[in-house]
Amino acid sequence: MWFKNLQIYRLPAPWDMDAERLEAALAPQTFQPCTSLDMQTQGWISPRENGMLVHTVNKQLLIALGTEKKLLPASVINQVAKARAGEIEEQQGFKPGRKQMKEIKEQVTDELLPRAFSINRTTWTWIDPVNGWLVIDAGTAGKADEVLKLLIKGIEKLPMESLHVVQSPVAAMTEWLMADAPKGFTVDQDTELRAGGESKATVRYVKQTIEPVDVQRHIADGKQCTRLAMTWNDRISFVLTESLTVKRITPLDVIKESADTGARDDDERFDGDMMLMTGELAKMLDDLVFALGGQMQPK
Repeated sequence: MWFKNLQIYRLPAPWDMDAERLEAALAPQTFQPCTSLDMQTQGWISPRENGMLVHTVNKQLLIALGTEKKLLPASVINQVAKARAGEIEEQQGFKPGRKQMKEIKEQVTDELLPRAFSINRTTWTWIDPVNGWLVIDAGTAGKADEVLKLLIKGIEKLPMESLHVVQSPVAAMTEWLMADAPKGFTVDQDTELRAGGESKATVRYVKQTIEPVDVQRHIADGKQCTRLAMTWNDRISFVLTESLTVKRITPLDVIKESADTGARDDDERFDGDMMLMTGELAKMLDDLVFALGGQMQPK
């Protein structure tokens, strides 16, 4: 199992947290399926379907947030409510007012919810109490906030903070395009440059190497690099964004070949993959933070 996206946060290193204590903290927010009146529910689920809310391998902790959401489009509610409003108009002789229309929509929603389909989503979180990382596999900050909200609810005074680095990712990525990538990294073919100010003019290169002369021209036009595809030590490829989110994580062949693909059961394979992923990503994050001038210390 490999995370696809990294929303990155810092913890004290080392952090005095083990699986048993984390399990107890998460237990009150265990996932409960939607009832007939719920539009959405969220809670902690077992990463390995063994009833435990925390899975640990080599002191690395893995937890999972489960989300169930009812599929009930507003267009469907509005269509049924409009038909219901028409029936009421015939009965009372005049169109329903704003307040009555709101009550009709609420009633229609309650009637349709039990028949609505549900979709389920799992958001994975890796906690590294040894090196001080808290990493959420989420493509957007909003999805990560769902995890953090429940974590903070369960862990009083969670000692977590966003990752802040000395050099802004935009300035660093622009510099790496102009000169060389930092030690251990190579620049790949996907790039996005965007102008500041009101224009927000954007140019994207997809699976195409951007030539130095083009970089200079775009920078002269006021653009800076906001997304950059890179490879770390020929082991992991990824895309770094202006918000310091790491996306499109892909382990390369050298890592896949190092994984033991012998005859193992699912649990052994899962634990081996988790150990490999957390070990590699911890090293990559250390190198990335170093390349960005180091972690900015709070004043």
